[in-house]
Amino acid sequence: MFDFSIVSSWIHQMLTSAMPEGLAIFIECVVVGVCIVLMYAILAILLIYMERKICGFFQCRLGPMRVGPYGTIQVICDVLKMLTKEIFTPKTVDKWLYNLAPYMVLLASFLTFACLPINKGMEVLDFNVGIFFVMAASSIGVVGILLAGWSSNSKYSLIGAMRSGAQIISYELSAGLSILTMVVLTGTMQISEIVGGQADGWLIFKGHIPAIIAFIIYLIASNAECNRGPFDLPEAESELTAGYHTEYSGMHFGFFYLAEYLNLFIVSAIAATVFLGGWMPLHIPGLDGFNMVMDYIPGVIWFFAKAFFVVFLMMWMRWTFPRLRIDQILKLEWKYLVPISMVNLLLMALVATFGLHF
Repeated sequence: MFDFSIVSSWIHQMLTSAMPEGLAIFIECVVVGVCIVLMYAILAILLIYMERKICGFFQCRLGPMRVGPYGTIQVICDVLKMLTKEIFTPKTVDKWLYNLAPYMVLLASFLTFACLPINKGMEVLDFNVGIFFVMAASSIGVVGILLAGWSSNSKYSLIGAMRSGAQIISYELSAGLSILTMVVLTGTMQISEIVGGQADGWLIFKGHIPAIIAFIIYLIASNAECNRGPFDLPEAESELTAGYHTEYSGMHFGFFYLAEYLNLFIVSAIAATVFLGGWMPLHIPGLDGFNMVMDYIPGVIWFFAKAFFVVFLMMWMRWTFPRLRIDQILKLEWKYLVPISMVNLLLMALVATFGLHF
């Protein structure tokens, strides 16, 4: 498996030999930032197209077909339309908080996106408490949603923001406990070490039944954190028009739309990293020939294939189940998922302590 840190070290040495180290680091940060923004935009376009097509297949129709072959250019046209629309600001809003809210939501997804290990040596942020940082950075988005609902001075927006805040804060517990269950199994919070520890087997297979339970709970909780169906009550069009971003237009609305789909990819990529080995290939003990063939597939392909597989599972969930009521959503979390997650964490602690894992 190719180590991308060799390339990054060579680029750093080349830059430091031609300019002061501080300037070299500044240029590297700018280049990395531009790469993240480009990847952010490309993934958003792919995910929106994927959502429309999968939605069409589940509803026995074709989805976008007219603009470009199989409707591939439809999303690009929608992006251009969004960029040219006027940003309208209502008179009664708190303008400073109203304009700040979309950037808060976008900032949270950018910070979390930078922690994803796309390949070996290809992670932007790799702390010894990486999992803790990911969970902390992702929670900033709740602040942006609450600001959007409060500053819009609209009852629809305020109710949507209150629903979203209660839902996201609640389901963060289940998602965090599921990830903590795998941290107990690996014994580290550094994301690169969690992936490196899965060279001999993915954690969902090594951790027995507790790992499978944690994976299922994480899928449910992360879907609720993204405000996606059947947990899309904060944006219930039949009740709240568009929820917390009802009063937004132009690219301010586009930022919320982008963040929703990138958050979908981020939670899927975290699931792929923690449970499905990240960029690690599939290895089956005893099948050396098969394992050698798997090693030829680049880690980038493994990472994105696993992430998009989890994205498909979450889209499948959205277009299968009907929308829940707010009392059903909170009852599912506090009465079922949290107790099961805590018992499952205890089981995983026993598995790790007595060495019962593979």
